[in-house]
Amino acid sequence: MRITKRTNIAMCVLMYCAANPNRLVTKHEIAAECNASENHLAQVIHKLALLGFLETQRGRSGGVRLAHKQEDICIGEIFRAIEGPFPVEECCAGTEVGCDRAATERLQDILREAAEAFYTRLDQVTLAALMDATDISALSPS
Repeated sequence: MRITKRTNIAMCVLMYCAANPNRLVTKHEIAAECNASENHLAQVIHKLALLGFLETQRGRSGGVRLAHKQEDICIGEIFRAIEGPFPVEECCAGTEVGCDRAATERLQDILREAAEAFYTRLDQVTLAALMDATDISALSPS
């Protein structure tokens, strides 16, 4: 599974904010840290703010910060919000080659199950666990 650049940037934003909890951080700072364009970053920050993960403050002394405690931010929720449901495309549908319809449906079911397992695992991890290098057990599967 490949994670989109948007999700990668979203995680970078949240982790940067978590690493700097006592202040507003600027888009410029995050862009430098994440090696992302400020324009693309602005779109991700806007989405995270709309989803309620970030608070934003406009103006000269503005910036962003986490809207919730790190312990309350679930990584699976972030991935679902940014990635959306796992995209399963029709295999060879409508082509001259064609596919066995039943096999295609079985493959789609398996891919959906795998995606749900992926998200279920991410649901077990909070932003706080990611940020706490001493709490490795929080990242290990149960």
